[in-house]
Amino acid sequence: MSVKIHPSWEVVLASEFEKPYWKELTDFVKGEYASKICFPEGKNIFRVFDTTPFESVKVVILGQDPYHTPGAAMGLSFSIPEGSKAQPSLQNIFKEIVSDLGKQRTKTDLTDWAKQGVLLLNSVLTVVQWVPASHQGKGWEIFTDRVIELISEKSTWVVFILWGNFAAGKKSLIDASKHHIITSPHPSPFSAHKWFFGSKPFSRTNTFLEQEGKTPIDWV
Repeated sequence: MSVKIHPSWEVVLASEFEKPYWKELTDFVKGEYASKICFPEGKNIFRVFDTTPFESVKVVILGQDPYHTPGAAMGLSFSIPEGSKAQPSLQNIFKEIVSDLGKQRTKTDLTDWAKQGVLLLNSVLTVVQWVPASHQGKGWEIFTDRVIELISEKSTWVVFILWGNFAAGKKSLIDASKHHIITSPHPSPFSAHKWFFGSKPFSRTNTFLEQEGKTPIDWV
């Protein structure tokens, strides 16, 4: 499993790549990609770490695992290649942007967020086609939990946006005395009406960033 990431992440994560679980995870993922259709494409598995350098991280949006439908997953949580139909969760995110900011976003590719310092991190970085959660419990969570811990330890005043119970379960990895945590229900159709809509995560994030002297995110 080739790891193409920004040099800043290579330094921060070097010790993780030497741990026994990493070899086991690598062997598992290689086997799955060799025998099944998996997403995202191999070249995009670590895209999140190549697009947003470690020192640039201002916001973390945590997803669970990649989209399992063809043409959707691109290595950034919630993001979909331009020209593809927005998944229901992303459609609801766009609705909340309109409600929160009074502006419309239609671009499904969220790379522009990532380049502004929004780490679009899934807890699990790979999935089998049509089989959600198929690569959970194989080691990815160990790796991405450590990513969250390292951001918490080495950075200051990062905004962590945790949507849904799964993401909220990562709060214990974050030092709330030096970071800001925004939680709400998940934007999926099953839970968005339970106060995802109206939670105003985008304006709240920018208010916090500006209070800390950081450039706000252009969400649209």
